[in-house]
Amino acid sequence: MEKREFHIIAETGIHARPATLLVQAASKFNSDINLEYNGKSVNLKSIMGVMSLGVGQGADVTITADGDDAKEAIEAIADTMKKEGLAE
Repeated sequence: MEKREFHIIAETGIHARPATLLVQAASKFNSDINLEYNGKSVNLKSIMGVMSLGVGQGADVTITADGDDAKEAIEAIADTMKKEGLAE
């Protein structure tokens, strides 16, 4: 299992467009990938799940991946977060 924490710096948090990009990145992998925020965990491959968390600017989130391609999945999601200016 791979795990990484992110601090959300985007002014709008994880709203519709970045949530879609994260879901698309996660969906390329076979691993189970979850986004944890505020004591709740949702499947990062589910746009409705991600949006339901209401992650705002300044939030700390944890992404976990469990499976044979977990390491690659976390790297790809981290790249997406940085490229989109979502997190540090």
